[in-house]
Amino acid sequence: MTSREIVKAVIEFDAKERIAVDFNENFGNDFYYVGPQPSPDERRNIIDADEWGSVWENIGVSRLGEVKHFPLIDWKDKNNLLIPDVKRPDRWKAVERARAEHKDRFIMGAGISIYERIHFIRGLENTWVDIHENPDELCWLLDILTDMNLYCIEKFKEAGFDGFTTCDDWGLQERLMINPADFRKLWKPHYARIYSAAHRAGLKTILHSCGHITEILDDLIDAGLDVIQMDQQMNMGLENLSKQFAGRITFYSPADIQMVLPYASEDEVRDYCRQLFSAFWRNGGFIPKIYGDNVGAGFTIENENVMCLEFLKIGKEIMDSSKS
Repeated sequence: MTSREIVKAVIEFDAKERIAVDFNENFGNDFYYVGPQPSPDERRNIIDADEWGSVWENIGVSRLGEVKHFPLIDWKDKNNLLIPDVKRPDRWKAVERARAEHKDRFIMGAGISIYERIHFIRGLENTWVDIHENPDELCWLLDILTDMNLYCIEKFKEAGFDGFTTCDDWGLQERLMINPADFRKLWKPHYARIYSAAHRAGLKTILHSCGHITEILDDLIDAGLDVIQMDQQMNMGLENLSKQFAGRITFYSPADIQMVLPYASEDEVRDYCRQLFSAFWRNGGFIPKIYGDNVGAGFTIENENVMCLEFLKIGKEIMDSSKS
């Protein structure tokens, strides 16, 4: 089986040959990510303005910066907002050649966030206020971002891609950032439009979201989400996540980057890797991965290597057992 076939089988809970992995080239990688270049959803890591006019800064060791100056503080200026032209032909050259260059990989097309991008434009506090005081204006921006994603999906379909992915961190450490009812009223219908279009295009849907998000994970599944990419799990509890969601959605994760990889011994890392498979693997439903910034997250490359090797060992044990 090719990498793209293996990944699809794992997502569909029908694993046959081996587990799917998203590691570096030393340990194996079934995936390739690409999107429009430059991306309208680009996050800068230096003092610089993006295409929307959001000004980013980075004063730490992380590869990601944060927005310090927002281009749409007052809704009366919305007609002056810079809106990137997602249809600009030069953005799509890397997408158009991706399948020829990565023939057997599971290729994921990167779309545009519909929550994070809004607070990159408005600011987080303004976005929360908008939910209650300016819902029409908020939906105006949501519609723009949704339509941009629908165009991306058509381009990914034309290029023969396998998946569609975006990033929206919805959680604080112990709870959702907003009332779940507001998510269901404002954001869920837009996710449903996007995921429905992706499925019609033959694409699996993937969302990265960190924090405590259990309150909306049912809603995301209902909207059409196939895969949740989360880099922390312990704050929600593995047992809780397993009980509520195992077998219903595929988890795509490293060992917890907040509580495990920075602090655990090598044996503890190995044990946690086994806990992840026990919690989520149902003849599929779990894809182990690395985290792309070990320095920013504060853990050693040695612990990451231990994690990759243990995930591979577990995967071999699982598939050998299923064939015996």
